[in-house]
Amino acid sequence: MESWKRKFIIIWTGQLFSILSSSVAQFAIILWISLETKSAEVLSLATIFALLPQIILGPLAGVYVDRWSRKWTMILADSFVALCSAVIAILFYYNVVEIWHIYILLMLRSVGSAFHAPAMKSSVPLLAPDSELTRIAGINQAIQSVCNIGGPAIGAALIIAFDMSVVMLLDVAGAAIACIALLFVVIPNPPKTESGDARSLLKEMHQGFREIYNNRGLSWVMVTEILTTFFIMPIIALLPLMTLKNFGGGTWQVSIIEIAFGAGMLVGGVFLGIRNPSIRKTTLIYVSLISLGITFWLCGLLPSSAFQWYVVLTILQGLAVPFYSGPFTALLQEQVDAAYLGRVFSLFDSVSLLPSVVGLFITGFIADAAGIPNVFVACGIAVILIGIVALFIPSVRKLEKKKPKQERFEQT
Repeated sequence: MESWKRKFIIIWTGQLFSILSSSVAQFAIILWISLETKSAEVLSLATIFALLPQIILGPLAGVYVDRWSRKWTMILADSFVALCSAVIAILFYYNVVEIWHIYILLMLRSVGSAFHAPAMKSSVPLLAPDSELTRIAGINQAIQSVCNIGGPAIGAALIIAFDMSVVMLLDVAGAAIACIALLFVVIPNPPKTESGDARSLLKEMHQGFREIYNNRGLSWVMVTEILTTFFIMPIIALLPLMTLKNFGGGTWQVSIIEIAFGAGMLVGGVFLGIRNPSIRKTTLIYVSLISLGITFWLCGLLPSSAFQWYVVLTILQGLAVPFYSGPFTALLQEQVDAAYLGRVFSLFDSVSLLPSVVGLFITGFIADAAGIPNVFVACGIAVILIGIVALFIPSVRKLEKKKPKQERFEQT
């Protein structure tokens, strides 16, 4: 624990290059599909293909994350994603790429992400003290925000100056830097809970579910997070359309909204990373969700002439995101034994991504029938109610009064 800051500097440096290059590649692929097909259906299918492997493989991937070395799981996952990007680059270089190639390779890239994300999150409490977990989550959020802001800008510039093969090779280079950085860090592994044979696979998956179910307060927190995601995803999908249709904006105004949201996330993440607030994590999560719901609700009430207030509210939306996502990640890392963290994060990611897929199917129909502003109002009210109700659930309020996970682990 004494050298945890040095270790995280090395890890964050590698991850910054990896996440930024992936953001550039993702934006470039989306832009290419949009320009090539001009089809919202094709774009939605590409997004669904990129999400499905993480939803389907999540619980299984979590078992192997807890079985294997987490350091080498991350290295191999990054290497596999880099290989997929290299294949895309070759297809673009020889000008033989087809839409179905993109679908398949997006699915394969997602397989790598299904292993990398839980391995990374479950490694954090093995490297840093519990008192720093919220701060680390905030810094991770800030890095993600920087990449979300810079990725589209760099991607657009690279596409203009070069071609898609160069952009995809940049993603390969980013993954290579992340892998090299991990080679210089020692990440301990928790005690294995099973012998590792194939027959124990279902049992280990069940143990991940049981670890959540046995903690009543944590179960409620995860349920509310999944419900909230169901209502937040349609809003995120409709942000550009809200700008174009309700406020009569164009490409420039859509870019302003994207940058405003990313800038808010960046400020929130940096604040968490610097201040590490001592307020209870559950309180921070639900007060932030209530604030987020209020901004959604107000956006739906704005007249079409109030674009500047829409920008301000979008900044506040981005600002609220780290204050519920960061503490939630830290809460899981504190409450769950290290030996089960891979399974718990994978299980949650799989379940919470389901609303994303549902939202991609139904958002357009709801917006066309009820109007985009009304979707903002309805989803905002739903998020506010979830946050208020969750604050008064007794097991949630008592959650952080439980004994430390290390003590519980020793007693099992």
